[in-house]
Amino acid sequence: MLIKNAVFSGDYMNRIYKVLLLALSFTLYSCVDNSTKTTNLSGNNKQTMNTNTEFKVYSAEAFFDNRTIFGSSINHTGTAVLVSSDKSGIFNIYRYSLDGSNQNQLTHSTTNAIRAISWFPEDDRFLYRSDQGGNELDHIYVRELDGTVKDITPGEKHRASFFGWHQNNRHFYVATNERDPKAMDLYRYQVRDYSRELVYKNNDALNLSALSDDGQWLALLKTHSNDNDDIYLVNLSHSPEKPVLITPHQGKVSHSVYTFTPDNQQLIYGSNEGHEFQRAYSYALKTAKTAPKYSADWGLSFYYYSKNGKYRVAGINADAQTQLDIKNTRTGEQLKLPQLPPGDLRGVSFSSDETQVVFYLNSDVSPSNLYTYTIGNDAVLRLSNSLNPEINESHLVSSQVVRFKSFDGVAIPNLLFKPQQASQQSKVPAIIFIHGGPGGQTRKGYSALVQHLVNNGYAVLGINNRGSSGYGKTFFHLDDKRHGEDDLQDVVYGKKYLQSLNWVDRDNIAVMGGSYGGYLTMAAMAFTDEFKMGINIFGVTNWVRTLESIPPWWESFKEYLYAELGDPTTDKERLTRISPLFHGDKVKRPVLVVQGANDPRVLQVESDEMVAAIRANNVPVEYVLFADEGHGFRKKANRITAQKAYLKFLNTYLR
Repeated sequence: MLIKNAVFSGDYMNRIYKVLLLALSFTLYSCVDNSTKTTNLSGNNKQTMNTNTEFKVYSAEAFFDNRTIFGSSINHTGTAVLVSSDKSGIFNIYRYSLDGSNQNQLTHSTTNAIRAISWFPEDDRFLYRSDQGGNELDHIYVRELDGTVKDITPGEKHRASFFGWHQNNRHFYVATNERDPKAMDLYRYQVRDYSRELVYKNNDALNLSALSDDGQWLALLKTHSNDNDDIYLVNLSHSPEKPVLITPHQGKVSHSVYTFTPDNQQLIYGSNEGHEFQRAYSYALKTAKTAPKYSADWGLSFYYYSKNGKYRVAGINADAQTQLDIKNTRTGEQLKLPQLPPGDLRGVSFSSDETQVVFYLNSDVSPSNLYTYTIGNDAVLRLSNSLNPEINESHLVSSQVVRFKSFDGVAIPNLLFKPQQASQQSKVPAIIFIHGGPGGQTRKGYSALVQHLVNNGYAVLGINNRGSSGYGKTFFHLDDKRHGEDDLQDVVYGKKYLQSLNWVDRDNIAVMGGSYGGYLTMAAMAFTDEFKMGINIFGVTNWVRTLESIPPWWESFKEYLYAELGDPTTDKERLTRISPLFHGDKVKRPVLVVQGANDPRVLQVESDEMVAAIRANNVPVEYVLFADEGHGFRKKANRITAQKAYLKFLNTYLR
């Protein structure tokens, strides 16, 4: 339900692994912009900037006619990479040749999103995951060499996740909660025939975090609260398997599991003990000795190795942008890539012989593109062209990191997008966009949603209100049991900041957000009179019901949730007080509500009742319900429908 991660970004799983299954965040495919002069801004009209440079205003269809692509598994021959792409309108799996010669579609779903996991280690079979209509009950599938598909986790009402390959290439691991909905058990599968055996029965309902390549060591995380947890190790070669605590500590300390070393001698884990940010430490499996491993001025998001350990990849979350540090562990030298366009490197993956690397490059003005590089060559090869060729990249806008002081003097970081239409002589309306979570982060990266709104003349402030991840543990916990109060004041002070800009129309400022950002949007509309209108996308409106209806597979994180928001048994009065649904009569200005009928996190009834409460006030409210979506958009057509609704609503009530 709560995720300390980004709505605008990609995935920084290790930073927030302990809350990933609870995530209320969802993918909006969004970001923010910088621009100048407004009139009727719908359709493909040309507008003129103050610099007398022409730029074009594009339709929602144009902005979403990009390719969203992810995945970087290289096959056993080092000739192709397995990716997921929404080229067909919904995510399917494609084979991209590493020499750039061709791209082949390998799955052809028209209903459920399909996400690639991995090639098999010695042939071109592959694994993928998919749920049903966004219900988040992922199953694991094998696509055979002849194109047939087999569900290797059959059944109903359970979920599964892939847990890696054994180094012998004869086994792989999958976790499922089929035995107990509250606990993920670990199974070892045969590569040959997919027969399986239970290797760890998770009786304590701990969070399975990492498995060593030899299948002997399993790392688990036990959550005590949102600022205190512990890592346990299990030796699967012993019977019975007894979890051993490896992070004894005093006070409150948060940990994360990064990886095991390729030689199966050490666990690399993160801890913020004595520091604002997570640092990496090594734990020797034979001697139980702990030693510092890696630190930076910001938080360490991820840390992993190439297959045989020749390269180490570290990702630092530096002020809403990822900095990569790739090191040759044998020489100590940094891996230097040839000159690349500006942007963040993501999804770095090495071939099994460690001679080739694939990665993605993403920026505010360009969706992720896939590149490959043969180490030692003079150039990289670009394998994809994700941005719609109809769109001129120079017409898009890069964000600027800005900060303002909130009601109590706390500095609030943000990403600001200034439309090209905007100037002191031609002021533009503005939107405060709130990320998911709580505890997500607005990060650098391409967002069709935001770029479309900015291109159409709306300034966007992507706010990282208190409680956002990426800025240290003190900032992260400032909103604990203060949701709808202090974090909402940050949003109000974001409006004051926008009003201080001489190119913003101070009287026309809206609030908008998804998931937890949708909640704060509704809170802003119910508990303040600051905003001209609001757009609530899959947002919580009744915290009591949401916390009481936690899915069983989130059981291990209940204490985390309760420390963050409150226990619905003991904190019901406060949760009722901050839930917009119980204060619908206070909403006096227009609201657009977007909801997925299959959403397992924010139930449809939440939005149904919120819309009814607003309508009872005779306040304009529009409700867009998607029968084939869950918590977020999986289908490109639905993203376009929603995007058109956003722009129409903004043009009607804000411009």
